[in-house]
Amino acid sequence: MVGCLVIGAGIAGLSSALALSKAGHQPTVYEAYETPSDGIGGFLTVAVNGFDALGTLGLKDAAGRLGFSTPLMSMYLGSNGKHLIDFDYGGSLPDGTTARTMERSELYTLLRQEVERRGIPVFYGRRLAALEEMSDGVTAVFVDGTIAYGDLVVGADGLHSQVRSVIDPASPAPRNIPLLNTGGIVPAGKLAPELLDVEVGRMKMVFGKRCFYCYMQDPDGRTWWFANPLQRSSDDPAALNAEARKAWLTRLVAGDRTIMAAVIAATDDIIKPYTTADFPSIPRWHRERLVLVGDAAHAASPSSGQGASMAIEDAVTLGRSLLGVEPHSISDALARYENERRTRAEAVVEWGRRNAAPKIRGQFKRVFEDLLLPVVFRSLASKAEDNFDWVYRHHIDWERPSAPVS
Repeated sequence: MVGCLVIGAGIAGLSSALALSKAGHQPTVYEAYETPSDGIGGFLTVAVNGFDALGTLGLKDAAGRLGFSTPLMSMYLGSNGKHLIDFDYGGSLPDGTTARTMERSELYTLLRQEVERRGIPVFYGRRLAALEEMSDGVTAVFVDGTIAYGDLVVGADGLHSQVRSVIDPASPAPRNIPLLNTGGIVPAGKLAPELLDVEVGRMKMVFGKRCFYCYMQDPDGRTWWFANPLQRSSDDPAALNAEARKAWLTRLVAGDRTIMAAVIAATDDIIKPYTTADFPSIPRWHRERLVLVGDAAHAASPSSGQGASMAIEDAVTLGRSLLGVEPHSISDALARYENERRTRAEAVVEWGRRNAAPKIRGQFKRVFEDLLLPVVFRSLASKAEDNFDWVYRHHIDWERPSAPVS
């Protein structure tokens, strides 16, 4: 049995703790924040590959009751309302499971409660200060002065990972994506029924004149939306109060032939805009008894729609790589994990960056692309090879041994 110190109690950390426990090891989770984050955060979509990985953790059915099914998306031009293309969001698993959109806190709470049910300890207010590596283990020192010892440290501590800086102090910095992210949920009944122009469960994605955005309806009549305004050095929309934030977003969608202005007006609580980044490649995911999962290793643009799903895949792959492993052979197991995950993760990051690129539109580029995008999407729809099964059909066979590193 391996004693595992998991640094970070987000989706990646909690999923890793569950997978390590399933593999027969003894995880303990350490979280920098003082309390659990139930009820905190915006919303996300778990794709079918994420649900497939949740199935290995025994949580697919429970997660399938969260949020609402969003298996379809359609793209439009905001300037003239022109329909560009319809997409499947990864299709469905053999049992009918589709992608689902849910509040981040719903998924987090499900994982946290399962960790608790399985008796896995979680300590809050434990911000990592230092790691001391020894031949037979690792000592973690926390800012509050407490110390923990384990055979293995799992860095699930996000984009600005401290564990990553220990594994490779020269690791490159995250890449900025010049898009902000914001959004909200409109309560049922606040939008006039005649305004609603999209069927339940279909994401309507719009290349607006000044901003890319998406909105969708859930079965309870709520409207969920996000927007990706350009990040401009002269603006600081995160500093705006709620009223000014609403006015700013309304100006960005003014003139588009959609209902987005009404959606923004009907939203009571708009998420404070935040910057986005990705993390394409780092030299090392592991060193001896230290390893990275989730955004600490390979953060993808929100445009990938894969952040949560890839974190859960990492966790399951790490757990499987450590099946039957004793402390003396941890390093070999971590090499197998990295070998199996790196190529796929880096491909998803680059795919997400390509998805984000058309959203980055200045005025001249927007006019040109509004003419070009219909041609591009018609071409995309006609090419059989342009499918995304490589993203959505990924399956991790828990019973199959990890491939040796050549």
